[in-house]
Order: sequence, then C-alpha cells, then structure tokens
Amino acid sequence: MDYGLAKNLQLNSLLKILYILPVVAYGQLLPLEDAEYDEQVVKGVHDRSVRLTCGDIVQPMVVFWSFTKPGSLIPRAVAISNGIESKVEKASAILGDVNLRNNTLEIKKLQRAAEGHFMCQAMYEVDGEIKVAYFYIELIVLVPVSKPFLQINNSTPVEGMPVVMICTVKEGTPPITYSWQHHTSRDGMVVLAEEVKHLLNLTSANRTYMGWYTCTAHNEVNSQTSDRMYLDVIYGPDEPVISVEPFAINQHGFSANEQEEVIMTCLAPSNPPSHYIWFYNSSQVYSGQKYVITRISRTQTGIYTCLAQNMHLNTRTQATITLTVYYLPKGQLNCMSLPATNFQDLALHCSWQGGFPSVRLRWVKSRAEENNIGTYSSAIQIHRGADVPNGTSYICLASHPALRKDAVCRTTVWVPNGSLTCSVVATKQNEFLMLTCDWAGGEPQVTLWWRDWRHHVLGGLKPSHNIFVMKPNTTLGGKEFTCMATHPLWARAAECRVRLEPPKVMVERSNVSLFEGGEVQLACLLQGAYLGSEVFWYNNKNQAITASTRKYQLQQENTWFNLTLKDTEWMWDSGIYRCAAINAVGSASATISLQVKKYPNPPNVTISRLMYTRHRTEVELEWETQGSGNLTGFVVQRREAKKTAPKQMASSWETVANNIDPDVRGRKLGGLDPAVVYAFRILAVNHRTTGYPSEVKTPADPPFNAYPAVIGAAVAGMIVATVTSLLVFQYIIRNRENNPRLHDLLFRMAGTETHEHIRTPEDAEMSTGMSDAASEQVGGASDQVGKTSPATQETPAEGSLKEATVTSEDPTGAQQEDVSVPSPAPKDPTEDPVNVTITVTATP
Repeated sequence: MDYGLAKNLQLNSLLKILYILPVVAYGQLLPLEDAEYDEQVVKGVHDRSVRLTCGDIVQPMVVFWSFTKPGSLIPRAVAISNGIESKVEKASAILGDVNLRNNTLEIKKLQRAAEGHFMCQAMYEVDGEIKVAYFYIELIVLVPVSKPFLQINNSTPVEGMPVVMICTVKEGTPPITYSWQHHTSRDGMVVLAEEVKHLLNLTSANRTYMGWYTCTAHNEVNSQTSDRMYLDVIYGPDEPVISVEPFAINQHGFSANEQEEVIMTCLAPSNPPSHYIWFYNSSQVYSGQKYVITRISRTQTGIYTCLAQNMHLNTRTQATITLTVYYLPKGQLNCMSLPATNFQDLALHCSWQGGFPSVRLRWVKSRAEENNIGTYSSAIQIHRGADVPNGTSYICLASHPALRKDAVCRTTVWVPNGSLTCSVVATKQNEFLMLTCDWAGGEPQVTLWWRDWRHHVLGGLKPSHNIFVMKPNTTLGGKEFTCMATHPLWARAAECRVRLEPPKVMVERSNVSLFEGGEVQLACLLQGAYLGSEVFWYNNKNQAITASTRKYQLQQENTWFNLTLKDTEWMWDSGIYRCAAINAVGSASATISLQVKKYPNPPNVTISRLMYTRHRTEVELEWETQGSGNLTGFVVQRREAKKTAPKQMASSWETVANNIDPDVRGRKLGGLDPAVVYAFRILAVNHRTTGYPSEVKTPADPPFNAYPAVIGAAVAGMIVATVTSLLVFQYIIRNRENNPRLHDLLFRMAGTETHEHIRTPEDAEMSTGMSDAASEQVGGASDQVGKTSPATQETPAEGSLKEATVTSEDPTGAQQEDVSVPSPAPKDPTEDPVNVTITVTATP
C-alpha cells in the first residue's frame, strides 16, 4: 500500500475519533481526568489575518481544531495535525484562508462567518504518559468603519439662514463616534466638535462659516474621513474701500506722480464676489476690481468712483476719492560748473525747469548745511577761480511735492590729471587733414583751441576734445600748429605742438640680380609713418601694383613694405622698380634696379640614329652632344615632313618629349601614324635657356630581313623557267619537219646574208629583233624576281656565236640576275640539229 495513502487514511480515522470527544467534553458528559482547560477571547479584523494558539504546548502529538457558530452546540472540524503533516477541511473556507502550522491556526482574509467559538484539542506526552488539553477561544470579528458620506441641506445659504449637516457610514463595528472639521484657506483645518453624533446643526450661518467641511467616523478598528463639501454663504457687498498705489495723500485726497503706474483697488467684501465698475468724473472708464493706469498723465487729475454690485442678491454700494497728479520737470536735475569772465571765474549753474508745482533749488556746500532760502527752477553762484581749491564740492538741492526727499546734484571742481595730447591725421585718400587735441576730464572741462604758425586761431573753443579739419596742401610741409588749453583753476594756459612732415622711404638694396625662374623680394622701409602715409610699388614699366597677383605678391610688416616677384623672366622682368610713399603734405620714392640674368646656352645636339620600328608607329632616337656647357634636360620635337607648295606655311613643331634627364641619350617615341612621314629634331635645355636645335631628320626604314627567302624563290623560278625553255627548244629542233613554220620562226636561215657584216642601223634592228625573240623566253623566268630591263646584245661576228645578257634590278637598284643566251650560228639545212646552251646568272 502507498505510504501517503496510508497516512491519509490514518488522519481521516483520527479525525473521526477526535470529532466525538469535544462533544462529550463540551457537554461535560465525559469528563477527562488530568485534562487541561483554558478559555480566552481573541479579536480579529475583517479581511485581515489572525492567529489562534493552542496553549503553550511545544510539540503536540495530535492537534485538532473545531469551530462552533454562535447559538449552535455542534462543533465543526476545521483542521487536524499529527505533528508531521496537517489537513484543513474544505468547509472551513467560509472562515477565510485557513492554515495550520504546528499547533497554531492562522486565518488570512478573515471573514465575518469566523466569529464564534474555536476549540483546540491537543494530545501530548509528558513523562511517558499521554495527556489531553482543551483550549476554548472566542473569536470576535471587528469590521472597520467605511468611508463616511456627508450630506448638507443647503450648501449656498444666505447669511443668517440655518444649515444642517449629516454624516453617515454603511458599515463598521459599533460603537462609532463622529468628529467635524472646518477647512479654510486662512485658518487651515479647525476641529469643530469631537465625540458627537452624526448631526451638525448651524442655527444661523454667517460668512465665517464658509469653507470646506468634513466628518470623521471612529471605531475600535479605524477611522475614516469623508470627502470635503463646501459651504458657500451668500452676503454683501459691504461698503467699498479704495486704495491707491503708490500711496500718497494730500489735503484733497490722493496724489500721484506723472508717468508712474497708478493702481486703484476697490474692495467690497461680498459673496459671490462683487462686480466693480469705475467712474472718472461721472463717466464709466473701467470694469474690474483693479483699475490700472500704466502711465498716468497730468490730464487724469479728478474724481474716481467705485461701484460694487452683488449680482446674486442684486445689491450695490459705492465710494469716491479725489486724485491729484503731480509732475516733475522734464529730464533730471542738472548742475555744472562753467568758466566765466575770460576763464578767470567759476560759475555754478543748477536748473530744473517746468513741473507742477515748480521745483525749488538751492546751493549748499554740505548736506548738513540748512538753507531754506532758495529760488525756483534755476540757481546760479559765481566764485573767483583763484580762490577755489582743487577738489572742492558743491551741492544743489531740489524740492518738489512729487519727491519724498530732496533731489541732489553734486559737482566737484577739479583739474584733470595727465597732460595735453595732440595729433594730426589724414582721411582716406588724403582728402582732409584733421588736427586733434585732447585732454579729458576735469570739472569744468578744459577748454581747447587751435592756432597756426602765424598765431591765428583755427576754428572755435571746445571742451576736452577739439578737432580742426582743413584741406591738404604741399606748402604745409614742415609747418607747425599749436593746441592751447585753459581751466579756471589754472594761472596760465598749456600748449601742445604738431609738425606736418612729408614721408621718407628707403630700400634695403638698390641693386638686385638673379637668374631667371627664381623668386626675389624687394623691401622698402617707411621712416616715420607721418599723416597715415600710403606706400605703393611700381614695376619696371612704371605701372602701379595695387594688389597681389600670380606674378606679384605684396606684403606689409609694420613699416616694411615688401614686393615679391615670382617666376622671373630675363626678357620681361629686368628694369627699375620704384617704392613710393605719399601723404597729405608731400611724397617720396626710392628705386631698385633688378637684373634677371639668363642661363648660358647648353651644348649643341646632333641626331646619331633615327629609325622606324617594324610597324612604323614608333621610332628609336639616339643623339650626341657637341661642345661644352651646362644642361638640365632635352626636348624632342616633330612635325610632318611632306612637301608643301611654295606659298604654303610649314607645319609647326610639336613637343613630344621634354624634361628628359641630362644623362639620357636615347628615347623611343610612339604615337606615330604609319601613313605620315615625320621630321624630328632635338634641343638641349639649361634651366630656361634652350640651345640651338639639331639637324632635322626623317626616320629610316629598318633592314629588310626577308631578303634570303625572296632571292631563293627567284632562283627557283628561273631554274624552272630555263628547264621549260630547253625542253621546248629541243622539241622544236627534233620535230622541225613536222613543224617547219615553228622551226623557221625560231631558227630562220639567213642564206647568203648570214656571212655579211651588220653595219647599218637597219641591219642592227633585224639582228636585234631576232635576239628579242629569245629574250622573251628568258624574260618569262625573270618576272618572279623583279622588273626586267631591255636586253642589250652585241652583233655577232661571222661564223661566231655570241651571248645575249638580261639584267634585272630590284626597287633599291641592286642587280638581281644576268641571263646569257647564245645566238644561233648560220646553219645548213642539211646539217644535224645543234644543241643550244642557256646560262642563267642570278646576282643578289
């Protein structure tokens, strides 16, 4: 049998046995001796956890829990444990989530149905004896109070009406008590009453009762507070109160300064809030509690009325004020000290014109000095300059109704530090000369004026800064101008002098030389930059260089002005360069002689070999140098070599190779058209100096490597032709009877004329014509070698046999072959046939 199944059956049997014992014990029908009894009351909270302990037994043998509902005597099994494992009855789920651990019964999510009597029966062993203990626990399930619900009979009462509030809860274990809270934005939360009923009665509502109300329900378990409910008491409006910002009053009411922002606020307590309307001199100007005039003006002086209305109760109240607008004079209080009486006295001026009312002014030496005597709008005091110490201060006080305190203007008489400075500058393009004189500071400021070398005053008198502008003139060079300065506290005037000087320039080197292609820098120094002198460079053609170009580069470092020439050329860049400076009263210049030297001529060049390659698209060129001289490379040129008409211009030379290393003496050139005949020449180069061109040559053809094959073919052809001719001749001779005409045609008998000497041209032609017949036979063999020239023959002597010679030349003029044919001697018709010998000679 399975061990788990056996144990399960054992627990079920034990449960049935122990189920009977509590009934008997509970009814005291079966008292058990030596049994322990204990009773206690436990409180649990609904939907929470509670633990029920079976006494203080540590390791019971068997624990059995049962439950009896209130008013019932029948216990129901809940759980049982044998110390090793436990079992919970399914029916106990109505109590909550039941769990038995050792002897403790834990109920999670406690339900109200768990309220009743729990009994724990435990069997345990003591000194070898088994004892039984009974524990009775009365479990009380407490229910927390739910969130209260607040009700009010009138949430918007008019001031003086009664108000009743009721606080109710849906569930909770009694006893339940209630407390009331009043929430306001000013006082926060105020507790009205505690431990009272759920009813709050306000017999006469007033504005102090306005606010949020909540009630809180309490029991043994917890407390809950209701949602807030607002009590809105309707009242008002009260008598309005008008406030003005900024706050200023006079005998008529309120006052304000012109251009200030004036805020008039009307407050009439009311619920709902009052609706405000503003009137200016009985005309409505604004609707709202705050009437803001951003920049009040003097024309807005008058009577302002605020009308407050309660739109809910249809009630209204009003209040009136008078507003006077004061305005200060324009600008600010101004005080200064000025020279007087030909710069000998000191005059103190204080003024502030305008305003309502007029500003009252007075001069004092210190704030502690009280002097109520003053004048309105302006005040003047004069002191002798020699009696005023340097650094003396004077104070001007200004009083006005719009000012909370007197306005103060302080002036301190003092002589400036430093010294008088003067200078002269010229405007752009020297259009004007500006004489400038400065001595800043001082009170009053130093008075300045200019005078020329003749002591004539130029322009007018000006404080601290004096500029005199005049037209430039070359006659002003070397002339002196003086700036005069005076102050009331000085015994004598100060002076500053300037002299108008023309510019001066000098060059670093007056003669400069270099080889062409290099870079050279010409330097010019401006001595004493007088009157903003401008410096210009002029090239060897006396043309002004105004900006940097590819050829010229202009640079300036302090008073140095540099001209850089790049890529110099001996033919164009040599000459006189000029540095010129000019200002408003004169000019100066300095020259630099620049010599650009040409490199010496390189040695002459001759072409030693110029030949086509096989396909005539490339040529192989070799050359040699003659004579002494430096060189840096070679240049190869070509052009078409075809003949042109007398008036037709020859084609120009084209450079096909350059920058050839000076140690190289050969080059292969490609890109040729085989149908064009080219002419070539080569030149030596020393840096930028090009030597004399070499002789002009056209490429030669390469050696003809196919000559042996051609000659062999020609020889073979002649042999074949000769053999064929001999066979024909032999056939004709042997068959002369069968073919007499053919025999006569070739070997015609001369008859008696055979022994005659041929002396006349006619006889020569006859003899030649006879030989030509034989030559035609030889010519057929010569056609395969080349062109055959006419055969030349000697006239044979009587009874003798001569040879006919045939000469052939190839296109180059070389002799190809010589063919000798012996002429036939006179023949008797009765004689036997004669053998004919033909000798063929081939010459390469």
